[in-house]
Amino acid sequence: MDILDQSLGQLACSVAGATRIFNDYQLDFCCGGKYSLRNAAQEKGIDAEEVARRLASLQGATDVTDWNAESSETLIVHILLRFHDRHRQQLPELIRLARKVERTHGNRKDCPVGLTDHLSEMQQELESHMKKEEQILFPLLLCGQAALVGGPITIMRMEHEQHGDALQHLLALTNDINLPSAACNTWRALYFALRVFREDLMEHIHLENNILFENAALMRSAHA
Repeated sequence: MDILDQSLGQLACSVAGATRIFNDYQLDFCCGGKYSLRNAAQEKGIDAEEVARRLASLQGATDVTDWNAESSETLIVHILLRFHDRHRQQLPELIRLARKVERTHGNRKDCPVGLTDHLSEMQQELESHMKKEEQILFPLLLCGQAALVGGPITIMRMEHEQHGDALQHLLALTNDINLPSAACNTWRALYFALRVFREDLMEHIHLENNILFENAALMRSAHA
């Protein structure tokens, strides 16, 4: 199938490194991963052929991990260390920076008023979500209890959709995380960190929705 007609989710799974390119163009490959590259690019006003050429150049690359080829155990350890631990480090600092920007520049029309509260809500929701994975879902998967994970995975997918909505609201508050003119260093640090956090969370959701959870579904089918 032509790259242009494959879904963003398929490409994120089959082309190692594709998610970095999708982030460059703000293409949603996790919650919006069902859309084809052609349609998603058209909706964004992006040159789909340019994106396809960059994806084609990655095929055969060996400097990135192909998570489809790794065990669920290895992927879970990666998710815990690379994303769960990272989000717990990122959000307190993001909240601190956002609070300072709102306190100092709240009278400016381009100030992201409400961002501190929104990030605090995201922190609470993510912490609850990650604890469910750490205490319930991941132990079941690691013990090979595939028959018992259908319900927890359904809940995790629903919460991923909510995280995706939260990221969309974050973009709305920050003008797509674009710095205004004459932004101070704290504001610059905040928006840089927000971009990193957004990319991390989208990659986190992608690895779970499109690889870990799909592998679990195959295991359930095999044991049915």
